[in-house]
Amino acid sequence: MEGVWKRVTVRHGVRYGREFVKHIVPAILKPARTLWNEVIGFLFLSFAVIFGFKTVRYGMDYMKAGPEGGTGELIRLAMAGFCTFLMAWYGVSSFLRARRISRS
Repeated sequence: MEGVWKRVTVRHGVRYGREFVKHIVPAILKPARTLWNEVIGFLFLSFAVIFGFKTVRYGMDYMKAGPEGGTGELIRLAMAGFCTFLMAWYGVSSFLRARRISRS
């Protein structure tokens, strides 16, 4: 009789353990994923602001440059603008992904 009780107890313990994990782990992972996407979104938007300030500076330098020296400033301006756009896009998309995860 003792061996039967041990097996029944282990079987119920495993079953309830699985049910616990099945219900609790998603409840923990969902907010963690949402928070991760929000942190990454903030980081990318911070980089976008930094690149944006530099883009404005390069734009002012390009306006000051004469017709003979404007090619280098134009390339810098285009690269900085592209990086600003890319970082802002990733930041916004991370916040939208976090919102989608929290609503599902």
